[in-house]
This record gives sequence, structure tokens and C-alpha cells, in this order.
Amino acid sequence: MIIRQAIIRHGRRIATRPRLPWIRSFASEVDIEAIEASLDRSLKETHSIESLLQNESSDVVPQIDNDTHTTPDYNNDEVAEAFRSLKRQESLTSHLGTTLTPHYTPHTLLTHPPQPSEITLPLLLASQSHLGHSTSLWNPLNSRYIFGIRSGIHIISLDVTAAHLRRACRVVSGVTERGGLVLFVGTRKNQDRCVVNAAKLAGGCHLFERWTPGSITNGHQILGRCRMQVVDEFDQPVPGLENELLERPVLKPDLVVCLNPLENWVMLHECGLHGIPTVGIIDTDANPTWVTYPIPANDDSLRCVQLLAGVLGKAGEEGQRRRRERAKKGEVTYQPEAFELKSREGEMKTGGDAEAIHHAGGSG
Repeated sequence: MIIRQAIIRHGRRIATRPRLPWIRSFASEVDIEAIEASLDRSLKETHSIESLLQNESSDVVPQIDNDTHTTPDYNNDEVAEAFRSLKRQESLTSHLGTTLTPHYTPHTLLTHPPQPSEITLPLLLASQSHLGHSTSLWNPLNSRYIFGIRSGIHIISLDVTAAHLRRACRVVSGVTERGGLVLFVGTRKNQDRCVVNAAKLAGGCHLFERWTPGSITNGHQILGRCRMQVVDEFDQPVPGLENELLERPVLKPDLVVCLNPLENWVMLHECGLHGIPTVGIIDTDANPTWVTYPIPANDDSLRCVQLLAGVLGKAGEEGQRRRRERAKKGEVTYQPEAFELKSREGEMKTGGDAEAIHHAGGSG
């Protein structure tokens, strides 16, 4: 009842008021000047950005002038014509002249040493085989090997070196063809590779460390425990002879190739006592009577030593090849030593060719 009377009393007053002030009472006041200032700032920033872009585009991408920027005519270009003329001239003259190849590759003396028939004086000269020692260090016994003197150093005659090297190659080839054992010795620094390679080619033994004194004169005590085996003419092991080899003396080389005689004079002396022939590189300060077959050359040059060792190894390989070819025809180029075979039934003595030993070993 009270609410109804209040509405009736004040309703007429509210209805008669104007509407504009009532609407404004519910809205916030708007600052027209602030909005206009913000729009002005935005327009200024837009204009500044547009002007900056226009300046950059004009610097980076200039306008192209159709008169100056045209497609070049390569058919009438002088540079292109000169280039084509150069290529035409190269095609006509490319086959003329010489081809430059490397004159010295160090690894070839080890991997592919020359044959004894390929020994030439330029090859020995390139290997520094002609350089000797100072004239104050020479041995008068080498006077027949010396060609002359240059700057106080003796020059070895390469004609004599080539002749003595060919003779040594024939000796090594003959020993290996008859089934002999060749020992290659080189105890200086960096001689191990050429020594091992030469021994591998010739099918012999090698030594690149210090020689043990008494290895030949007292070999039973020093080398008594080394293992031995019997092989046939085709280098195949013959079984059944291991126990009989225990009482046999140690093997001795049939030929010794020494690459540095000055440091291995004890070995050369032992070889002389037992009648073992030797081949050695003799420099102008060494004694040529220490070895059986001297090769006058420079023993201080590693390149020279590698050349001589490779040539001697190739000579041994050639002898081994001839021996195997003759073995295929049934010819044995060596006479095996006679020794006693102890079997279960008794003792049997054999001797002669390798075929008899092979059959004896198979029966034992």
C-alpha cells in the first residue's frame, strides 16, 4: 500500500522530466580534443613511414633505363670471340709438347723395386749412390772405385757400382735358385722396411736390430731353441720330422747381404770364419776386403740403400721362380743333406733328392 502511494506520488514528476539529461547521466564524458590530437600523431607517423620507404626504394632499386639496359649481343661481343678463339687454339695444340710427371716417388723403391736388368746410371745417380765421404776419411783400398774429388768429397764411379751390383744380383739369384738361405742385415735407422721387403721377395731371413755376437760361431747355444722344419721342392712342409730335427745343428745362412758393414763387422768376421759368402755396400771409408762381393755405393743415403736392397731382393725372387719352374718339371736344383730318421720300427737313413725325404717323412 505504501509503495503504491509512493509510485503514484513521484511517477508524474519523473515522467515530466526531459530525456536528454537522463540519458547523459548513464554515459561517460568524451574528450574530443584528445581524440583529434591522437589522430594527428597517427597521420604524422604514417607520413614519415611512407617517406622513409620511398627513399629506401629509390636507393636500392633504381629506375631502369631502357636505352642503357639492353640485352647484350653475344655474337658481336669481342670478349666472347676472344674466348672462343682461345679454346679453339687449345684444342689444336693440346697434344703438342711434353707431359710433366713426378720424377721421384719414395714409396716405389719399397713397393715396386726395379729389376736387375733395369739398373741404369741415371737411376743410380738420382739415388745419390755416387756420393762418398770426405777425402780425410777415405780408405786407400777403395781407390779403384773412386772417380774423382769434388768439394773435398770423393765421388764413386757409377760404372763400377753398376757392374758390381749386377754381379751381386747374379750371386743372389744363383743361391736362391739352388735352395739356399739368404740373410739380409741392415741395422741402421729406417732400414727395417727395405730389409724386410727384400727378404720377403727373396724368400730369406732378415735382421734389422743389433747382431748378437756368436750367432754363427756359437749358434747351438744362442739359436738352439729356434724352430725348424723340412720342406719339399715346392716349399711345402713335410710332416713327421719334428722330433728328428731337435738333434740337428742350427741353420746357417748360405749368403749374407749386409747394408751397413761398418756397424756389423763382428758378423762379417764370423761369416769369414765359417766360409759364408757376403755381399755388402762399401762406402769410401769402409774396408772392401771385409765382404766377398763389395758394392761401392753411398751407405748413408736411405734412398740408395732402398734401391740396392730392392734390386737384390728382386734377384732373389727371380731365382726362386726359376727353382719352382724346374721343380714342376721334376728337377731338383739342390742336394738335401742326409740325416737319420727314427721310426717306430727302427732307424732308417735317407739321403738324396727331396722326393725321397718326402716319402720317408710320410712313412715315418
